[in-house]
Amino acid sequence: MKSITVQQLRERDGVPLVDVREPDEYAGGHVPGAVNLPMSTIGDHLDELPDGAFDVICQLGGRSARVVQALEARGYDVTNVEGGTGEWVAAGFPVET
Repeated sequence: MKSITVQQLRERDGVPLVDVREPDEYAGGHVPGAVNLPMSTIGDHLDELPDGAFDVICQLGGRSARVVQALEARGYDVTNVEGGTGEWVAAGFPVET
């Protein structure tokens, strides 16, 4: 499984980011530009996933890692964000609400 740190995520440009947390978690603050597709319903929304490579984030990195593994098995080019939104916030990076 490919993975990046929140520092590497901040430096990336043009790579879509999917936040797999639940809607209430997402609404509480998310990485700017992230699109919310909750892990609990992502199987119903595969047609909404970006074309090409994209990154996946959750709160700590566990849910996103599981989603990345499942999507890799389906042939998607996905990368897990280690430490998730929690680490993004802890690093002092901006969030959208």
